[in-house]
Amino acid sequence: MRKTLSIPSLLIIVGLSLAQMQCSETNAGNKNEAKKDKAAQSDTTNVKDKNNKPDESVPVEVTKIDKGEISSFILLSSNLETERMADVYSRVQGIVERILVEEGDYVEKGQKLLELEAEEHKLAEAGAKVSYDQQTQAFERAEAMFKKQLLSKEEFEQARFSMQNAQIEWEKAKLNLEYTHIEAPISGFIGERLCRPGDRIQVSNKLFSVVNTQDIIAIVHVPEKEIGKIRKSQKAFLTSDNIGDKQFTGWIKRVSPVVDPQSGTFKVTIGVSNKTGKLRPGMFVNVHIITETRPNAVLVPKTAVVYENEAMHVYVVRDSLAHKVKLNPGFQNYAAIEALSDIEAGDKVIVVGQAGLKDQTKVKVVSEKASSL
Repeated sequence: MRKTLSIPSLLIIVGLSLAQMQCSETNAGNKNEAKKDKAAQSDTTNVKDKNNKPDESVPVEVTKIDKGEISSFILLSSNLETERMADVYSRVQGIVERILVEEGDYVEKGQKLLELEAEEHKLAEAGAKVSYDQQTQAFERAEAMFKKQLLSKEEFEQARFSMQNAQIEWEKAKLNLEYTHIEAPISGFIGERLCRPGDRIQVSNKLFSVVNTQDIIAIVHVPEKEIGKIRKSQKAFLTSDNIGDKQFTGWIKRVSPVVDPQSGTFKVTIGVSNKTGKLRPGMFVNVHIITETRPNAVLVPKTAVVYENEAMHVYVVRDSLAHKVKLNPGFQNYAAIEALSDIEAGDKVIVVGQAGLKDQTKVKVVSEKASSL
């Protein structure tokens, strides 16, 4: 038996089908619109310039090349010494009663450093004074008798000799008493203290060392092939890894006329200006003896140099392009290299961002550093 659908049922089915088709079309339209919006956003994000092309410029920092002074030098090393250093000994034996200074203290010449027990020396001085007074009185009596011809010349001279000898002994006793106060022989800093209160010291015992840190020198041994470049009063400068980039002014004080045949060197003494007191005897330093100075050199900062196959290059920025230029080096120092050709004052070289660059790479200067050379 065949089943038939009523008209109302058919209308309901057709209505549902149309509604489903309309929803599908709406969802498809929404998806297409979302894709278009996403593509538009992507296009907007990638736009970097007026022509809607990505900006591929490499950001870099540059500095402008300047002219300045640079020198060539002979580089040597040394340990600093002082021209004025004194070890302090006692001139008399005794027991240490009081110490008046410590290591690191600055003292003036003649300043008291230490006191010894002085009782025995006081008694010795008093006894010598009494003996001298007695001999003086005896001489005065002998002189009066000699004038009256009651005393021979030999006896008179003997009385004079005894008085003079007693005076000498008294002077020695006074000195020994003074020597119980031990004084600084030079002005400077106490480098060592080698005694303690209560120690019994002998005249051979070293008590202190005093160091004058103003008269600092560095002794270097220069190869004989450089002998024609060295002269007295020649300029030098010193550096130390312990004091950062600070340079200390120096000059050649003495040049030995003798070449050591075993080492093939000759001794040169460098004087050093140490007004700040930062240099200390014993400190290891690098000594740069200046042999020639060029006052108007084209200076390239070492931070701009790229090394490639033992050659030096820099990148010069012109018209937003990084031009790779070979550096023909001249004199060098710790911060700069002299450019002998191809680089001129006013050129802008890359100091940050040059690693990995190629010639003619497009760059964007984000910062220009002032030259510190």
